[in-house]
Amino acid sequence: MIHLSEHFLKGRRLETLVENQTSYFMNNAAMHVFETHEQAKSVLLKFEQPVLATMIQGKKIMHLRDYESFDFLPGESLVLPANESMCIDFPEAMAKNPTRCLAMAISEDKIDKVLQFMNENMPKESREDWGIMDYNFHFVNDRGIFQIIQRLLFLFTEDHPSKDFFVDNMLRELIIRVLQTNERKIYSNATLSIKSESRLTEVIRYIRNNVHKSLQVEQLSKIACMSVSNFYRTFKSELGISPVEFINNERIKLAVGLLQEPNRSIKDVYLDCGFESRSYFNRVFKTRQNLAPGEYQSKIKKSRLLD
Repeated sequence: MIHLSEHFLKGRRLETLVENQTSYFMNNAAMHVFETHEQAKSVLLKFEQPVLATMIQGKKIMHLRDYESFDFLPGESLVLPANESMCIDFPEAMAKNPTRCLAMAISEDKIDKVLQFMNENMPKESREDWGIMDYNFHFVNDRGIFQIIQRLLFLFTEDHPSKDFFVDNMLRELIIRVLQTNERKIYSNATLSIKSESRLTEVIRYIRNNVHKSLQVEQLSKIACMSVSNFYRTFKSELGISPVEFINNERIKLAVGLLQEPNRSIKDVYLDCGFESRSYFNRVFKTRQNLAPGEYQSKIKKSRLLD
């Protein structure tokens, strides 16, 4: 979990209980820390530059244009292009447990220079250029991205004469790592952009609201008013993955957020995420995160000790 230092918490000013903003500006980027201390709905936010948003604490429900809404949890990041409107709900924010999020707005000139460097020195296997089409995705932070964001949080708040130079170097690495992470995004474009008129919209909402429960394809097909075979075929055609894969993605997404809490037992996590056995939970988690749940939680704990 991204850590906010006591120095930061004591130094910032709380002027509003909803999306209180503390900002730091450098040559090629601005870092904003947003804090919400009470429940709120339909809070609008937009940045004039491309932005990397990273959840620190609590839960947001994100609404992006015509996309189906989704939970935004600790351990996750969201990349959005310039002038992308966000509508945000804060269902759990309170004074004793505020919702906190970091937003890193990066100049398009800086991104263009990094893209030029990547295309000249790090070409894709597909031979396609790195570019703006790789934006607008939602992913779980790997250890490298987590450490860079934590380091940037320190650099932006540090009083050092060379910090612009330090930040520029870290930004280049961050942009490269984020674009390379595109293959591990949580939701495909098809999943995000499924429209309200689709018969699958209600199914997706049901899965997300009941992910902690036992979910069967037969049950979901009834919600969609389809036969099991037609439901399975339609789901995979529209979303690109099977219903079981989608359910497991939602469960692992929730598990990543819960594992940020150091005192959570693995058993509590997999039960709260709707898995019936630890062995299956371990297998699915490791397939998606390249680490077993226990290893993932241990790395989070170790990272906190190193802060």
